[in-house]
Parts: sequence; C-alpha cells; structure tokens
Amino acid sequence: MELSDLIKKVILLTNEVGEFIRCESQIFDSKNIEYKGLHDMVSYVDKTAERDLVEGLARILPEAGFITEEKTNITLCEEYNWIIDPLDGTTNFIHGVPTFSISIALQYKEELVLGVIYEINRDECFSAWKNGGAYLNGKRICVSNASTLENTLLATGFPFYEFSKMEKYLNVLRVLMQKCHGLRRIGSAAVDLAYVACGRFDGYFEYNLNSYDIAAGMILVREAGGHTSDFKGGEECFNRREIVATNGRISSQLLNVIGKEFGD
Repeated sequence: MELSDLIKKVILLTNEVGEFIRCESQIFDSKNIEYKGLHDMVSYVDKTAERDLVEGLARILPEAGFITEEKTNITLCEEYNWIIDPLDGTTNFIHGVPTFSISIALQYKEELVLGVIYEINRDECFSAWKNGGAYLNGKRICVSNASTLENTLLATGFPFYEFSKMEKYLNVLRVLMQKCHGLRRIGSAAVDLAYVACGRFDGYFEYNLNSYDIAAGMILVREAGGHTSDFKGGEECFNRREIVATNGRISSQLLNVIGKEFGD
C-alpha cells in the first residue's frame, strides 16, 4: 500500500479515537486515576484509546507489530512496527488542561516512514509520510525561517521523575531565557514537535523521553523542512531518550547552548 493512501486510513482512525477522548474529557472523574510511577499517571481513557488504535491499525496493516505506551500490545515484527502514544499529555487531560494528543508513527525497520499527531481540543491533525511532505488538516506546512536564537520562540518539557540532570537543565534554561522571545511548556511532546513542524515554535528540546513520545513528531519536523537530533547532534534520539528539533536554521546555536551542559 502506498504511504499516501495508508495515512488517510490512519487519520480517519485517529479522528474516531480522538472523539472518544474528547467526550471522556468532559466527564472524567479524578477517582479513575492510576499511578504507574512517581507523577506518572494513566486512566481507563489511555488504555481504551490504545486498544482501539491497536485494533484499528491491525486491520489497516496486518503485518505490522506494535510499540505502545500502555503495553496493550507489544508484538514486534521484523519490518513494520507502529509506535503509539494513545494520549500524550495525560496530566493535562486529568487536570482539564486542553492540550493533549494522539501520536502514531510507522517504522520500517529502523526508519520512520509515517506520522500522525492529532491535537484533540483544537481538532488539528498533523500528518507526514516519507518524501510526501507535512500537513495540517490537509494543508501543506513548513518550519519557520527564524535564523537566530534572539528571534525564536522555543518549547521544552520539565522532568517529572528523573531529576539527576536538573541542574544542567536549569542552566540551559537560564541561558535561553535571556536569548529568545520565550520558552513554553505545553505538556505534550507530540504537540511541541507538531508546532515546530508548522512554524509556531522555532525549536524544541527535552530529555527523558520514550520513542512513542517523539516518533511521529520527528518525521513531521523532517518532512516540514526541519531538523531533529539528540543533544550531541547525532541520530540517537530513541537510545539517548532526548531530542532537539528545530527549523534547521538555529540547530547549531541551540545545540551549542545545550552541549555546554549535556555534552558529556
């Protein structure tokens, strides 16, 4: 199946599951919160959404395996694997903060070939496939043209359970606060990356991430003309559990700031 045809089916499925999440957000009761670890929350909404996504994607591409956040299916295949975060921004969802998303990527062997991020509250569906470009609700998008940190709006995420690198992270923030227009912390890595892809943010960085947090966003940024790397400028985002995503023009400047603290 052509990726351009495959992604249409993924978008339809994502919209259907997104409607379920949207409805549940109106009636969600905090008594349904479960804890996977320190500050790491989940609910029946995450689990149900993931199960529905897995079932739908299995029908769309039966030969593919799965890498999922809630581990409702962890069957890996040699060639194709879906990488799924059914509700990126669970803490926002639980507290009624209207920024959370579904993130789905397709990986062929070691290469990301398709990505869909659906920001549910604004009904914005970001999509991209290999050599096909990046789109927002069907319209082509591209990264910003900012060329210096002084002209950028950047995004990041705060660590919520791994605090060993806190001082290094705060040092990076101190520098960037004085260099750019501002720093934003939305609470959904997938949305942060989607916003880099469409030019709302000029760059984004964060550590202590999993593949399902960033996989779809990575191909979105790349297909929109941007650049992604780990903190050292390499391509080990999944292994190192960190990412720097930019419009490409400010990559070296942002990596230079981050590298002074995280370059070891």
